[in-house]
Amino acid sequence: MEKNNSTLHILRHSASHIMAQAVQNLFPQAKLAIGPAIDTGFYYDFDLTDGYAFTQEDLIKIEEEIHKILKENLTFECYRIPDVDAQIAEFKAQGEIYKAELLEEHKNDNPTLYLTKNKDGKVLFNDLCAGPHVPYSSYIKANAVKLLKVAGAYWRGNENNKMLQRIYATAFWNKEDLQNYLTFLEEAEKRDHRKLGTQLDLFSVREEVGGGLVLWHPNLAVVREEIENYWRTEHRKRGYVIVNTPHIAKSKLWDISGHSGHYRENMFFIQDEGEEYVLKPMNCPFHILIYQANRYSYRQLPLRMAELGTVYRNEKSGALSGLTRVKGFTQDDAHIFCTPEQLIDEINAIIDFVGDTLAIFGMPFEVELSTRPEKFVGEIANWNRAEAGLKEALDKRGMTYEINEGDGAFYGPKIDFKIKDAIGRTWQCATIQLDFNLPERFELKYQDKDGVLKTPVMLHRVIFGSMERFHGILIEHYAGAFPVWLAPVQAAVVPISNEKHADYAQEVYNRLRSAGIRVKLDDRSESMNYKIRELLQDKKIPYVLVAGDREIETNSIAVRVRGLGQAGVLGVEEFITGLTDEINSRSTQLAVRG
Repeated sequence: MEKNNSTLHILRHSASHIMAQAVQNLFPQAKLAIGPAIDTGFYYDFDLTDGYAFTQEDLIKIEEEIHKILKENLTFECYRIPDVDAQIAEFKAQGEIYKAELLEEHKNDNPTLYLTKNKDGKVLFNDLCAGPHVPYSSYIKANAVKLLKVAGAYWRGNENNKMLQRIYATAFWNKEDLQNYLTFLEEAEKRDHRKLGTQLDLFSVREEVGGGLVLWHPNLAVVREEIENYWRTEHRKRGYVIVNTPHIAKSKLWDISGHSGHYRENMFFIQDEGEEYVLKPMNCPFHILIYQANRYSYRQLPLRMAELGTVYRNEKSGALSGLTRVKGFTQDDAHIFCTPEQLIDEINAIIDFVGDTLAIFGMPFEVELSTRPEKFVGEIANWNRAEAGLKEALDKRGMTYEINEGDGAFYGPKIDFKIKDAIGRTWQCATIQLDFNLPERFELKYQDKDGVLKTPVMLHRVIFGSMERFHGILIEHYAGAFPVWLAPVQAAVVPISNEKHADYAQEVYNRLRSAGIRVKLDDRSESMNYKIRELLQDKKIPYVLVAGDREIETNSIAVRVRGLGQAGVLGVEEFITGLTDEINSRSTQLAVRG
């Protein structure tokens, strides 16, 4: 077997079997559920029927057992089950109820077991599996396998089922690749936006408010304000009108849009005076109603309508995570109503908008075209037209993209933009969705050049996606060290001695604040070096300005730069001019030097 990335999935799937064998060697009471390979490694779900919970020490013992098993150089052998009912009965007799349940479901699919055998041909372990696997366990190197953590997982992901214990692990072809991955995990841990959110006082999620409902603290609210200012300015430049819509609406609106039938499990319902309302999960029906309020001719299209609209979706509590998975979030939403002839140009304009925006943050992106899902509204013909329209726009532009079958929204196919952060992780943010269905359901019309009333095409579009999610990504992308235009505090002034230099430090502070710079005066009683270290390293403030005797004499400040240390001495006005230019250019580099 060629050892490359394409076969890594097979290696990891095989390693999951070895891990399951090791667990049952050490914990005979453990019952097996499922153990697939995933993008980052593999996992296996176990039911320890006596209620015992795996510990970190257990993971060490399981790893050691894996090493022992691998030394035996076992073979993986596919065994086609001759009598499925007999095998189900055997699983049940062994207490392997999860295997029995899965085999019952797949009894007509020519099910197979995969056996591991020693050199004498003795079967040491079997697992219900379709394969494939590596031929020999020697392909799995002991120094390239690592058990990572234990988590709870409901059987089949259903919270009404039993909670199982999931061991996450990973495997690579060699120890160097494993070490690189572990280093990546360490870096990702440092960048975890939930930890940085506390360290930098950015946001919180409180039990009194509810899971997935974010409180934006002043520091992160500043970042959001700057991004929203950019958003509003750019939208107006690009021909959008900005609107605001309610947070709730009667259920009948969502019946018309199709959300009630296809999105109901994600919606919150409110009763008021015998009338049912919905806390809005999306903004699109409101924008459609604003379109309906006027009559349009083809000369007035496209109509580009944008809103920073807060929506609410009933996510399961177990899926919630910091800013990146929440129940209430603000979409930088827009809907474009256009003629079919305008469609390609509008899609291209959105792609330009996405590219221009992500370039500011230094984020490259990949593109996917997501097609009709199993649950959808509208006619197949409309879906085919919509998918063809998106594909045509991408092809004419010469863009490279992947097809993501069945992952479109229920009302239309979409182009998804997967951005890459500073350490190479991929995140879903911007999207363009083409919709022929909602305009028909709401009977939208415009008068075409031939005088006939026709149905416009509708584009759903976000650039950032969710403001909450995007800010979580930004925190991790920058590791909390925001560029100066976004930094909650752009500069801090520190007097060397409070007794001798506090007045001058206050003067510098006042001059920076008057220039519109977000500045902090740190006149605490701690030592100057302690304050500088804390401000630059812990609080991640871009610039610290030190004021002492020499600075007072020359009307200057000594500049310290985050990550670089001392950067020389500058006149106060010179520093203000340089910093203002850096802010206005939205530079990602700290450039002011003495």
